[in-house]
Amino acid sequence: MLQIFKALLIGMLLAGAPMAHADLLPPDVLARNTTNEVIRIVKLDSDLKSANSKRIYDLVETRVLPHFDFKRMTQLAVGRHWATASPPQQQALVNEFRTLLVRTYAASLSSVADYKIDFKPLRMRPGDEDVMINTEVSKPGAPPITIDYRMEKQTEGWKVYDVLVDNVSLVTTYRGSFNTEVRKGGIDGLVAALSRRNARN
Repeated sequence: MLQIFKALLIGMLLAGAPMAHADLLPPDVLARNTTNEVIRIVKLDSDLKSANSKRIYDLVETRVLPHFDFKRMTQLAVGRHWATASPPQQQALVNEFRTLLVRTYAASLSSVADYKIDFKPLRMRPGDEDVMINTEVSKPGAPPITIDYRMEKQTEGWKVYDVLVDNVSLVTTYRGSFNTEVRKGGIDGLVAALSRRNARN
């Protein structure tokens, strides 16, 4: 499970880096171009390869976050409990979940350059605004892993709202533990649990 989760986080990073006029690009072209760009940056930047935390977080903030719909990701991860949360609670959940994801997968940034990404042909009909980008990720000495990106076309362009590794979804992976926290302490209990976890990272 740890290997799957690490690949899932790497997949999120590879999907995220913005390109000029990204909203004009088809989702598969955007994903392919941005993957190559992130790998290029990591290979050339010695601070990233040496795990310089400030440089890593700067790259994540500028290259990754604009292309993820963290509100929808949080809503899917919280599931049916989302509707019971007040607007301030919902925003707190988005903020804490965003921080958790960023801090977790930023730690995997330096290993991105070790991976080879094979993009599969896109199955998309004219007018589709919700698509799945299928890829196979491999590195020497390890079996290949499938990584799929769920992307939605929004006014700002295509955004990722879920990542699946070997059919394991990021948002559903978190949903079970989130439900447990809500049952124990309500929405505020979940926010507090995420805040404590983020404080430890």
